[in-house]
Amino acid sequence: MSYRITLLPGDGIGPEVTAATVQILEATGIEFDWVRHEELGANAVEKFGSPLPEHVLDSIKGTKIALKGPVTTPVGKGFKSVNVQLRQKLDLYANVRPCKSLPGIKTPFENVNLIIFRENTEGLYSGLESYDERHDIADSVARISKAGSQKIINFCFEYARTHGLDKVTVVHKANILKLTSGMFLKLAQERAMQYPELTFNDRIIDNMCMQLVVRPQEYTCIVTTNLFGDILSDLAAGLVGGLGVVAGANIGDEYAVFEAVHGSAPDIAGQNKANPTALLRSAEMMLRHLGETKAADAVHDSLVDIYTEAKFLTGDQGGTTGTDVFADQLAARVAERMA
Repeated sequence: MSYRITLLPGDGIGPEVTAATVQILEATGIEFDWVRHEELGANAVEKFGSPLPEHVLDSIKGTKIALKGPVTTPVGKGFKSVNVQLRQKLDLYANVRPCKSLPGIKTPFENVNLIIFRENTEGLYSGLESYDERHDIADSVARISKAGSQKIINFCFEYARTHGLDKVTVVHKANILKLTSGMFLKLAQERAMQYPELTFNDRIIDNMCMQLVVRPQEYTCIVTTNLFGDILSDLAAGLVGGLGVVAGANIGDEYAVFEAVHGSAPDIAGQNKANPTALLRSAEMMLRHLGETKAADAVHDSLVDIYTEAKFLTGDQGGTTGTDVFADQLAARVAERMA
């Protein structure tokens, strides 16, 4: 069976980690028909006048699935984040961020294995902002809808049940934001009643941040609104080694985009120093999404082997291995497991 997938290498180190990931995926023996689009972000603005050209969106709508490298987003000015646009235009309402410990990475915690389920299209990222020049006041509206909240909450509970997970924690600020967070909490409480086999609890966002840096092993599935989820997913990534080693997926009812959640690191672009682990773990999620469990397991187990042996690690993990050798080593192990 061949899978037709939109491939978005991005910029900075994006093309390097994408090439490495593609090499490892193809080592599974699965046939991929890559529909490649180089133009995304700043280079797309120069060529098409938009950071997210319509033909790229049309490609994802056609293939239903995309694998995406990092794209630089201007800070405080310039074009709107490509990631945010993709999520909103394709209604990729579920941002799924597994944060699982890898052997050999020195962190304050061991055996962390949790997943952040972040609402991906609403909240403070709705883009509803205004500026009162007369009084120098900027306003931003956190729009939370019942329908949008129900979708991410339902997604989280069903994911937990399907994957044999045992606990769901809803994170909110209902003590202060009584209408927005209050509604989100109430909907989660109502949904939890339909999943009696799952342990359910709730945490206020500030307390949740403290809990994660004290006892992260006590949490499994965490579901929350857009801004809170953005913050918690990066915090949780820090518990297991940082954004360079965690996966990310944006999933809707029709389309899915699997991406590296780290930055584009232009300072090391083209130097064969980039670590493909984040995009590779996202690709593993993509394989599971496609139902290719054996291949996903081969990628996962081979990656664990590499980190356990610690002989072929990139510079960010204390090694001296280049991106190309890292990919060669993983591809060989994946191919052996699939044989």
